[in-house]
Amino acid sequence: MKKIKLAIAGLGNCASSLIQGIEYYKNSDDENCIGLMHRSVAGYRPGDIEVVAAFDIDERKVGKDVSDAIFAPPNCTKSFYPDVPFMGVVVKKGPVLDGVAPHMSSYDDNKTFVVSSLEPCDVVAELEESGAEVLINYMPVGSEVASRFYAQAALDARIGYVNCMPVFIASDPVWGKKFRDAGVPIVGDDVKSQIGATIVHRTLAKLFTDRGCKLDRTYQLNTGGNTDFLNMLNQERLKSKRISKTEAVQSVLDVPLMADDIHIGPSDYIPWQKDNKICFLRMEGRIFGDVPIDLELRLSVEDSPNSGGSTIDAIRVCKLAIDRKIGGPLAEISAYTMKHPPIQYPDHVAREMVEMFIKGEVCEVPFDSPLRPEMVTAVQEKGE
Repeated sequence: MKKIKLAIAGLGNCASSLIQGIEYYKNSDDENCIGLMHRSVAGYRPGDIEVVAAFDIDERKVGKDVSDAIFAPPNCTKSFYPDVPFMGVVVKKGPVLDGVAPHMSSYDDNKTFVVSSLEPCDVVAELEESGAEVLINYMPVGSEVASRFYAQAALDARIGYVNCMPVFIASDPVWGKKFRDAGVPIVGDDVKSQIGATIVHRTLAKLFTDRGCKLDRTYQLNTGGNTDFLNMLNQERLKSKRISKTEAVQSVLDVPLMADDIHIGPSDYIPWQKDNKICFLRMEGRIFGDVPIDLELRLSVEDSPNSGGSTIDAIRVCKLAIDRKIGGPLAEISAYTMKHPPIQYPDHVAREMVEMFIKGEVCEVPFDSPLRPEMVTAVQEKGE
């Protein structure tokens, strides 16, 4: 197979896990290979992904080879494949825009971003010169302007875009039309981890519904110690994130919960947790005879490798769309790997749709179908 030439915007923990994973699976045999939803996507294997360009704003990463930059502070994710070889790809400085929250300057350099004094590069020119085919967005949460900047850069360079952040681009009809008109595929928005808080919460909420249990109220509280959680201490940057996570759970319920009965979102920054994310989940409902039932769950997982299990599929399916000359929002893989796709589908349906897409049996889905507006409205009325 040909290589999948990948560009990365934001060389943080998620990028580190993705690149480590590419090398890890490149050197794993099929019998001992675990942790992948698809070993092969129409012939594309993890090792076929080749990083050809990378952008960041931190002085400890800019100017370094990608193989070194992914282990530089403030990255703190688990090093499960430390022997990433020299890649010959120098990290270029991208525009800062709204990528750095002001409050982060109050923290120790090892925990926050240190902005490089170099001038930003011409991102589109770098993408074109590198031969990149897919650009993945790993900007910090709340980077609305920066995420849209890189989306436009992907359009200008005519390469696929995988939006892992909670900025509504693939799910925005205006942006979706831009990508369709340009014949450029996009996957998004806001990556849904392999076994993370959102997918577990969705599964349990669907279980309540399928088993005839009335879910009355629920919360999902998350803590972590990486730059993502530090960044999210600024509540102004969380609006889209809360909408994304809340809508992902509400969409599997027959009747959405009222705003006061559902609370989902990051809760606090605990430095010593580093990239370990802990989710506290509670669900209250009623079963047979209107008798109460309570469910409490604690999930502990290394956050960034957990997202890699989804993004490695999103990248390969995006490349498959390029091969097949399919542009616009890719509804199937977006519903499977993202919290806020253009159209929400139950997870088992989304998986079946992805399998059909990989085989070339493209599902006809209405790209202009609206998301259920009452879910977004409920979150906005709550002030989140």
